[in-house]
Parts: sequence; C-alpha cells; structure tokens
Amino acid sequence: MKFTVGVAMSPLDQLSGLAQTAEECGFASIALPDSLFYMETAAEKYPYTPDGSRMWNEETPWVDPLIAAASMAAVTKTIRFYTNVLKLGSRNPLLLARQVGSVANLTGNRFGFGVGIGWAPEEFEWCGAPYAKRGARVDEMIEVIKLVLDGGMVEYHGKFFDFDRLQMSPAPSEKVPFYVGGHTEVALKRAARVGDGWTSAMMKLDDLKSTMARLDELRAEYGRADEPFEIQAVCIDRFGKAGYEEMAEAGITDAITVPWIFDGLGFDAPLGAKQDSLRKFAAENIA
Repeated sequence: MKFTVGVAMSPLDQLSGLAQTAEECGFASIALPDSLFYMETAAEKYPYTPDGSRMWNEETPWVDPLIAAASMAAVTKTIRFYTNVLKLGSRNPLLLARQVGSVANLTGNRFGFGVGIGWAPEEFEWCGAPYAKRGARVDEMIEVIKLVLDGGMVEYHGKFFDFDRLQMSPAPSEKVPFYVGGHTEVALKRAARVGDGWTSAMMKLDDLKSTMARLDELRAEYGRADEPFEIQAVCIDRFGKAGYEEMAEAGITDAITVPWIFDGLGFDAPLGAKQDSLRKFAAENIA
C-alpha cells in the first residue's frame, strides 16, 4: 500500500516545500483538491459532512490543481500528483484535454487525473454549463478527454459535445490514469467501467470494504476484473501501523493522509511544523 499526502486548504506558499519533504520521506503522491470559488449561499448541502456544512470559508486558500501539479513537479523528481478530485461538470472537455496533456508532459508522466462531477449547481451555472443531465455530460467528457490524450487526429460526435477532426500535440508519452470519485451506484459504475481506480471521500473501513466488494462485482460485469485498479482511500477509523496494515489487507492500494492533522495542527500551521509531521509519520509508518 502506498501513502499519499493530502494538501487541501494549505497556504499556497507551502505547497512546494510540502512536496519536496513528502518525496524525501517516501510518500508516493500528493493529492490535489479542487474548488472553483466559495458561494456565499449554496443551493445544495455539501455531501461529505454529516450536517452538509462546508469545511472551509471564503478566505480558505485554493489553487487550480493542474497548475499546482506543474509547479510542485518543477521542484521534485519522483513523487506523483493527482487531482482529488477535479470537478468535470463545470468545465469544457477540449480545454481540459489541453491542460491535462500539458501537465502530463511537463511532469514527466507523474500525473493522474482524479475526476468527479461536482456537487454545487452554482459551479455549473455560473461557469456556463448546465446542471441538468450532468452525469451523462461527464461520461461524454471522459470519452472526449481520453480520446484526445491518446494522440493523433480524432473527431467526436456525441449528444453533448461535437467536433470534427483535430489533434493536440504533443500527446503524453504514457497513458494518463483516470481515477473516478463518488459514492453513489452511478459513480461506482463509472469507476468500474472507465476508471483506472476509485477515490473515496471520508469513510470507515467497513464501508470501504463493502464499496470495494461492489466495485469488484461491477468490474467483473464490465469484463475488467483482471485489469489493474487503484483504491485511493480516506479512512477515518484506522490509524497507526496496525490500522494501515488492516487497510492494506482489505485491498486499499493508496492511503490518503494528512499527518499534521493527526498531530493536532491546523491546515494553516507553519510549514516547518507540517514538515516535521511528515517526517514523523514516515518514520512510524512508511519506513
């Protein structure tokens, strides 16, 4: 099982230092969050907290995750980066294909594309995308982005997106892995059908196990049971060496962690304190 550092809500001037220290400590990846803007009043509740409240406010720092990946890759050599997860629904797939291909090339194929739909109607509507039929639109978006990233002259004629022959160069020299987020049955089917892995939000281990069992069933139905498949998990009830061993035995391939939170520090703790937490976590768990 690999370990990934989640850097959500960290000050932007800490990101490069956190990536360098995580690489030195043996972490496999950096998980990069996505948030377009903070709407003062939200039409829908946030789906990943018990009461639907958002865990951040209008002053919480965010950066575009694709730009962050390129920036952090410039000061590292081996650690990987993946979006966790980028909200596809409010974006344009051709523009995204250009950006993802650029990041894959500039990072030396150290980038994975974690994708979701998005939960907030405002992010769709205020960016010029319809909230209705968002799942079907995202399915086409994934097809478009994969098609373009494969390279060569391509065309696409779907229900939501339509274009004649075009080519974006250079194409990535290696396949960009797609990781699909979401807990609904539709999201799990999407992950099983087109994903190279599935990404959880905050879940208990028993819930992760049942979800992974369902993913196994679905992947078998789609004829993909023998293909490699990542399970990126934020497990909220297993910690320490014994806990991580239990997670690995359950089939989780990538544990997403925020070591400074385990040490009682806040998201805005000083960089040095966070780096100490990374080193402590690595010594106790990765080593």
